[in-house]
Amino acid sequence: MEKIILYGNNNPELKGKVKISGAKNAVLPAIAAALLTKEKIRLKNVPLVTDVHTMLTLMKELGAESNIRKNSLSIQVKKIISDEASYQLVTSMRASILVLGPLLARYGKALVSLPGGCAIGSRPTDIHIHGLEKLGASIQLKHGYINATAKQLKGTEIEFEKKSVGGTENLIMAASLATGETILKNCAIEPEVVDLCKLLLKMGAKIEDIGSETLVIKGVKELGGATHEIIPDRIEAGTFLIAGALTKGSIVLTRTKPKDLTTVIERLRYSGVKINKLNSHSIQVTGTDKLKPQDITTSPYPGFPTDMQAQFSVLMTQAEGTSIISETIFDRRFAHINELLRMGANIEISSDKAIIKGKTFLSGAEITATDLRASASLVLAGLIANGKTVINEAHHLDRGYEKLEVKLKSLGARIERLQD
Repeated sequence: MEKIILYGNNNPELKGKVKISGAKNAVLPAIAAALLTKEKIRLKNVPLVTDVHTMLTLMKELGAESNIRKNSLSIQVKKIISDEASYQLVTSMRASILVLGPLLARYGKALVSLPGGCAIGSRPTDIHIHGLEKLGASIQLKHGYINATAKQLKGTEIEFEKKSVGGTENLIMAASLATGETILKNCAIEPEVVDLCKLLLKMGAKIEDIGSETLVIKGVKELGGATHEIIPDRIEAGTFLIAGALTKGSIVLTRTKPKDLTTVIERLRYSGVKINKLNSHSIQVTGTDKLKPQDITTSPYPGFPTDMQAQFSVLMTQAEGTSIISETIFDRRFAHINELLRMGANIEISSDKAIIKGKTFLSGAEITATDLRASASLVLAGLIANGKTVINEAHHLDRGYEKLEVKLKSLGARIERLQD
């Protein structure tokens, strides 16, 4: 079992520059899109995180040949050799369901295990299934698998009951090879969805009104190869912004995209954190001695991201007053709160709300990470806690952060990884 060890000493200031990696949530659908063509897809700025390797293992089972070197990936599926996304892989990473739409569109059938992933609450597949059925697929749920067939998907009008990033991405990819025109309404508009659309355009897809809640997709007979650079990871960037704010440091984030962080930046500024946009791809955060509490509600983009909720919870333990964070996207996404309580935080959970009373001084403790973003929040807490913090189950961190402890150490943090 891997552990992260932090040695806090009363708010050590983090200073320096850090380069933000490519977005985990953008590269996974981009990899799945390789199923739509026989030609090679080349991706740049690929984060070397566990989820990427898991996705590539799944793609290999389906027939993909891939080569990853440094942060560049080439992947090609000349022939689909299997239509099954196995239980062992899909249950370890929910994004594996993104192969469902492409497999159906190109191969005509797919057998995909019902997904798992982080233990952050229920994330039903109904949106994916109902959308594909409207495109003409026949779908049955048997023995824990989604069994889908379709001789030819046909364009139609689909309105999502609620915004779903994965559902939107799956339906966009499927509709790209469907006959006729597909209109998707109430689409998720996250930057990662936009990035997938830009890749598909390079592959020859016809998608109109990219970035809006209504997309018009005119199906084409086939798609080709493309070269595409993955956007920066806005959640990693937000995590480092909070690290700078918590430690009263001064960190410059490079190779990032500040406009994708607008809501996070606004919330940080409201609490008194100094944020300076240096240019279109660099931003500086400077901490403050006095943080103002606030109420935050997570919501789909461009609202406050659920993937930043846990990290912001830690920041609010250092604000002077009471903050309320409402989680509206996923249930059971407060697992990190129990661990923060062990460190001295004053937090109460009431239904979908975390009521955080500050300012509280945190002390080092042995704690356990339960999911990806919870693990990041515990690292942030360990940065400012007095004494030694030991974070068990550190492998959760590697699902979405590329060498986080190495980057933090370069900024002055006392942090290390140990193999138990």
